[in-house]
Amino acid sequence: MEKQSNSRCEVISFHRWSRKAFAVFSSLGKLIRIGVLSLSCSILVLTGHSKENPDINAQYPPDSIKELDEVVVSAQLAPMLQSELMRVVQVISRPQIEQSPARDLAGLLNNVRGVDIRSRGAFGMQADIGIRGGTFDQAMVLINGINITDPQTGHHNLNIPLDISSIERIEILQGAGARIFGPNAFSGAVNIITRKPEQPFLSLFLEGGQHKFSAAGLSGALKTGNISHHLSLQGMRTDGFTDNTDFSALNIYYRGIIEGDGYELDAQAAFSQKAFGANSFYTPRFPEQFEEIQTGLVSLQWTPKGKLKLKSSVYWRRNHDRFELFRNESPDWYNDHNYHLTDVLGAGFNWTHAGDYGKSSLGADFRFEHIYSTVLGKPMDNPREAAGYNNVFYTHSWQRRGLSLMGEHIFYLQNFSLSAGMLTWVNPELEKGVGLFPGLDAGWQFLPAWRWFASVNRTLRLPTFTDLFYSGPTNLGNALLQPEKAISTETGLKTILNGWVLEMAGFRRWGQDMIDWVRRPGEEQWKSMNLTNVNFTGFDAALTYHNVSLFHPQYPASISLHYTYMTADKSSGEFVSNYVLDYLRHKAGLHALFPFAPHWGVSASMAWIDRAGAYIFYEDGEYTRMADFRPWWSLDARFFYRYGVFDLYTEVTNVLNEPGVTIANVPQPGRWIRIGIKTELGF
Repeated sequence: MEKQSNSRCEVISFHRWSRKAFAVFSSLGKLIRIGVLSLSCSILVLTGHSKENPDINAQYPPDSIKELDEVVVSAQLAPMLQSELMRVVQVISRPQIEQSPARDLAGLLNNVRGVDIRSRGAFGMQADIGIRGGTFDQAMVLINGINITDPQTGHHNLNIPLDISSIERIEILQGAGARIFGPNAFSGAVNIITRKPEQPFLSLFLEGGQHKFSAAGLSGALKTGNISHHLSLQGMRTDGFTDNTDFSALNIYYRGIIEGDGYELDAQAAFSQKAFGANSFYTPRFPEQFEEIQTGLVSLQWTPKGKLKLKSSVYWRRNHDRFELFRNESPDWYNDHNYHLTDVLGAGFNWTHAGDYGKSSLGADFRFEHIYSTVLGKPMDNPREAAGYNNVFYTHSWQRRGLSLMGEHIFYLQNFSLSAGMLTWVNPELEKGVGLFPGLDAGWQFLPAWRWFASVNRTLRLPTFTDLFYSGPTNLGNALLQPEKAISTETGLKTILNGWVLEMAGFRRWGQDMIDWVRRPGEEQWKSMNLTNVNFTGFDAALTYHNVSLFHPQYPASISLHYTYMTADKSSGEFVSNYVLDYLRHKAGLHALFPFAPHWGVSASMAWIDRAGAYIFYEDGEYTRMADFRPWWSLDARFFYRYGVFDLYTEVTNVLNEPGVTIANVPQPGRWIRIGIKTELGF
């Protein structure tokens, strides 16, 4: 072990570790760094020391030492080793991102167990994320710890204003996270960690493929004085795989870190623009839909150096959305397109203290959400002109605010750990104005290679502006909706046996007042409503083996298998559920990386998906019959070859050309082949 100290923070680097079970993370490819980590580096971490349990080294003798490369710290409010987590947190590392056939965030997340990606458009033009049976409105999304969840609709949650070349890793929390983040981390949370501008580099890529697909990107990092910069730009377009599925997209992302005298300032700014044909996105009766979205984000995080383990942050997210039910000619009854302008402003701080009896954490977060719209919210006395459009006025508006107060303490007792915490949520939309959402997590290293964990947490989710107010020819909102609430539990095991990493967990969620869009057969409109209680029970497991010498001992492969099963205690019955009861019943996946030689190889991701629920099949201009979602296979592959400083690759999505259905009556692309070239130069 070596101990380093610099002007930023104290860092402890472990080249070897005395707990054999922790070698499961050796595949992640970097030196362990444990110590002062900010929330921007972990999905559930506040700034603070990662304190060692003093009795651990005595329990496991030196002969159990294993080589270890990196541990990602991610579970409670205070920092923890991933091996010590009392929750299920999955990590997609940068090497996995670089070798994945996916070219967008939705594609990367689609390969994670327990995660349900329902795509309307190709390459993440519009994709919904659900975790452990949750809907797309119930998963929180963050960038470097900044909550960018959209209050208008969860359909915008994956409108991430950056390209995957800027991502260092992705952390996915399975299960309730409200006591950590506040509302909307109902079924889980996704934190996207961007590359920190530490070493100068320049990266470029070009891609082309079927359906006149093209993409290009440029990213790099440099340092000027005490400021480190990272900048990336990416654009892509296609004519589409069928009528009205064309799109264009642009992402610009910047991150700068200032090393000051006694502090660190971390700033990020991002902008994304998408325009896409939305063939049958919300109703097959009108397939010529179109949507254009602009998303911007600015945030600033300040961390003092020294003994005070405090992090404070402020952020602003703005989203423009223009939706056209008719892209070209429209009937006489159609008045105009829908225009929305959503602003989210937030500020918060987190503090952590490590003492003799464990780690204590306190946090607060204030969030203000506002919308101007032509259809969402309450009517305005004085309409406001929509900037950038001719003769368009916002006629409706709505706003809400909330304050989250979080507290937690982690106890250590030899090889047992216990975490207890609570969220106090202050919001006038709650029945009493204040809600309490406690949680308890436990972990037990009962054998050197085996760890048991369990948790129980209470959580909630506020209805979106669309749930509350949207009214159209096919949808009718409900301004009287109540927040969803649930109690979530889980328990599981983690171990490593002869190089195989095994993780498994069982979970149950008791949901109350679940929000869904439903309709009865024969009705034209979907209506938002609070369903009666809906309870989910499930099980997931993953088995991974890294560094498998299949073809040559110097070029190890990796193989990962995972499976998820879920069931709900209610079915659609007399009505059709559009989201809550259309969950993943079975999901089995296989991911493999096979480098056959120093310069070339193949990676592949395969999944079998069986969805519960049903939908009304649309054909020949009419809704004709009830249809169950059909199980289907998904296979994506990437073939790569390295020539000097250049990486040449071919990517194929939907290799089997399966016409799988993820959203009722929305066409999905078949086999899609692309080729590309990439280079990254260090300085």
